[in-house]
Amino acid sequence: MALQIEKCKNKKKLARKFGEMLTKKSNNSNKPVTIALSGGSTPKAVFDILSTEFKDKIKWSNILLFWGDERCVPPTDSESNYRMTKEHLLDKVEIKEDQIFRVKGEDEPQKAAEQYSETILKNVEEENSLPCFDIMILGMGDDGHTASIFPDSIELWSSDKICEVATHPVTAQKRVTVTGKIINNSKEIIFWLTGVDKAKIFAEIAIKKEGYKKYPAALADRDKTLWMTDEMAAALL
Repeated sequence: MALQIEKCKNKKKLARKFGEMLTKKSNNSNKPVTIALSGGSTPKAVFDILSTEFKDKIKWSNILLFWGDERCVPPTDSESNYRMTKEHLLDKVEIKEDQIFRVKGEDEPQKAAEQYSETILKNVEEENSLPCFDIMILGMGDDGHTASIFPDSIELWSSDKICEVATHPVTAQKRVTVTGKIINNSKEIIFWLTGVDKAKIFAEIAIKKEGYKKYPAALADRDKTLWMTDEMAAALL
């Protein structure tokens, strides 16, 4: 199947397109919408738009927020995905603390992964005997990683666990990540992809170039994945 691609002019256009999607979903759903968030520069730009232009449009009371991965740092650390989301989104919209489920990155990594697995099990409805997020937001690194599953540890994708401890291949920093079975059991998977540094690998995934499955991002279920990109990320298509 060909990739489903929503090409936007830039990050702001991408953010507005997603804002429209989330406005519709949050207002029309008869149950809370469960969303696993991503970290990075593109989510930061999206959150800035959501917290301003869509502040009074999205039904925030009908949303439960989780994270697909998190660095093993305290929530006040500058590298924390939770902190970035808090500063750019959570502090600026009407969302209650009991709607936010963060990874406890300050804990010992294995303990944090096990605790977050339990958090997901308790708060996300199941389908196929697995937690099923309504929306799984992902990014892709310029090495083809997604969540915190890197090419050199791609076996984490196939783990039987809900969450695993991952290790950054360069910095050796520990992270907590959801596994591939949780990603692919989501109702919708949405990649936010911006920047020319993503173009080469994105094109390889799109055309199924030989060996493309060495990239964890390529293992997302094509039937339910939408790639929201800017013009630069899609430049080689």
